[in-house]
Amino acid sequence: MTAPSGAAAPTEPAPAQPGADPDLLYSEAEEDLRAAVRSLLADRGGPAAVLADLESGRAYDTGLWRPLAVGMGTAGLLVPEKLGGQGASAREAAVVLEELGRAVAPVPYLTSAVLAVTALLGCETGRPEVTAPLAALAEGRGVGTLAVPLPTAPGSLPEPSVRADADGALSGEVTGVADAAAADVLLVPADGPYGYALYAVDASDGGVRVAPGVPLDLTRVPARITLDRAAGRLLAGQDTARAAVTGALLTGAGLLASEQLGIAEWCLAETVRHTAQRTQFGRPVGSFQALKHRMAALWLDVASARAAARNAADALATGSPDAPVAVAVAQAYCAPVAVRAAEECVQLHGGIGMTWEHPAHLFLKRAKADEIALGAPGRHRAALAELVDIPAP
Repeated sequence: MTAPSGAAAPTEPAPAQPGADPDLLYSEAEEDLRAAVRSLLADRGGPAAVLADLESGRAYDTGLWRPLAVGMGTAGLLVPEKLGGQGASAREAAVVLEELGRAVAPVPYLTSAVLAVTALLGCETGRPEVTAPLAALAEGRGVGTLAVPLPTAPGSLPEPSVRADADGALSGEVTGVADAAAADVLLVPADGPYGYALYAVDASDGGVRVAPGVPLDLTRVPARITLDRAAGRLLAGQDTARAAVTGALLTGAGLLASEQLGIAEWCLAETVRHTAQRTQFGRPVGSFQALKHRMAALWLDVASARAAARNAADALATGSPDAPVAVAVAQAYCAPVAVRAAEECVQLHGGIGMTWEHPAHLFLKRAKADEIALGAPGRHRAALAELVDIPAP
């Protein structure tokens, strides 16, 4: 495997063994990858730089995306080497997402390098219609997005709102598609002559209109995609297409838990730092017992979230048959923890935590948006009950 620049080569995931215990620890290669990504993000200025750049009007931070996706090769972590990628696994992609969550970085990694790439990998990769966009995304030469509403949960795939005719021309509208304004290629589920099918559409096609919405999370903007006889290239049809989209949503939900973990870790660390320095009545406010208890409880939540997120990443990396259970557990737990950590961060910063100038609000908005992305916690709890055969009350 080719190693990302500045990081050790990732190790090949071992095939899942029946009854094998998950590996929740980070390997040396994963820690090297973390250090390289964190260093890059620190050089770019971290959350403070994100805050300063929010009103630029750009769809994403192109200055960060190129060194991250191309220079370090992280865009192709999930893609086999023979198809132009790094040949790594979901474990390495999870590490990248942890660091991107910690920096609340405005880059389309989840949508392009995870959702779009995984959807393409679920198609017949020997066909040029699939290998061409897959190679472009893996090499960072393009950005892709899966044209489904971001709140769509694994296992609840909606019927397509786009129709395809016999010539592959697509017409219809999809709302709530994250990072659509940043995409060069759209992967569009559509209903047509082949039944349910997945098509690739160039965002530059004259029949494509992308209208950004009003976001809660300013670093991951949803958009409405309108197609008016846009030229589509058939990627997969029927069962293969459904399985590809469902697999992408499952992988995306599992790895989103790692982004939520990164959000919670930053919020906890920043809150501890602030309360250790902020004084009141001649002593640090963090020394007050009530605040100690709140931060200790939050530390326990974050530690548990780390275990859940790592379990989901490991299950996806090894192809474990328990991956749907691990993903449901991770999302049901990590999403509320990220929100709670961000809320505590804002509140325990006092007055400054309520201002635009402090980046705490970026983490709260990302956490709240992530909470409903790829299925809300309640949806994942319901899915978990079905997966482990626990009937609802």
